[in-house]
Amino acid sequence: MKSSRRQFIIYSAAGLASLSMTNQANAQAMVAETDPQAVGLGYKADAATVDKAKFAKYADGNNCANCQLYMSKSADAGTCGIFPGKQVAAKGWCNAWVKKA
Repeated sequence: MKSSRRQFIIYSAAGLASLSMTNQANAQAMVAETDPQAVGLGYKADAATVDKAKFAKYADGNNCANCQLYMSKSADAGTCGIFPGKQVAAKGWCNAWVKKA
C-alpha cells in the first residue's frame, strides 16, 4: 500500500488529537476525606481541621506541601505515594506526614 503525504498528515493529526484526549481522561481525581484509606490515615484536605486530640503527631504548619511524600510544582494539589493515582491538597495533612528533607 502506497501512502501519500495527505494521508500522513491526516493520520498524524488524528493521532495527536487522540493523545490529547487521553491525557485529559487520565487527569487524577482528588482524594476524598471519606475514602477508606484517607479515613484510616486521618487525611484532611485542610490541615487546620485536623483533630489534634486524635492525631497528636500533627503540629501547626504541617501540611502536604511540606511533606517528604508530596510531589508537585502546583500550589494547589499534587501526588502522594500514600494515595497512588489520586491527588492530595497542598494544604492537606494525614498521619503519614514526614518532614521534607
